[in-house]
Amino acid sequence: MLHRQSLAATAAGIVLAAGIGATIPADAGAAPPRTTHPPAKAQVVDVRWGAHPTFDRLVVDVRGTLPPVSVRPVKVLHYDGSGHRVPLAGKFFLEIKLSPAAAHDQSGRSVYQGPRLTRIHLPALKGVALTGDFEGVVTIGAAFDSKPVYKSFALHSPERFVLDIAHHPAACPR
Repeated sequence: MLHRQSLAATAAGIVLAAGIGATIPADAGAAPPRTTHPPAKAQVVDVRWGAHPTFDRLVVDVRGTLPPVSVRPVKVLHYDGSGHRVPLAGKFFLEIKLSPAAAHDQSGRSVYQGPRLTRIHLPALKGVALTGDFEGVVTIGAAFDSKPVYKSFALHSPERFVLDIAHHPAACPR
């Protein structure tokens, strides 16, 4: 009888251990995962432009990996954060957003060397402004007298975002 009780207790222990083991995650005894630092944000360091025979080109220079960029027409340009209207002359505007990105370093010092607000006298492009460096988003505004027809693309080594704007709305850049 003692032998049966001993076998029963052993069997119960095995079943209990198997049941508990099934509820403990396999990696519960493993060391906790190491924390990794988030990837460094891209730094927007300059904006420049130039005229070509049939289009104007706006280039955004980036230090680090080029982040996702969006370009959208807006009725009015506003400064991020304050919401104040950007005083760029023009009838049509494009808002260019790079995110995640910054125009400053980790100490808060500006790394951006381009214009903050400037008039431009090219056939299509009439002005450019840095409209935001806020919460991981850098925003740049561009002004035009006529509705811009444009194409955008990325170039690498060094990293940059390119916006080509046709001189004539019916034409398409390159």
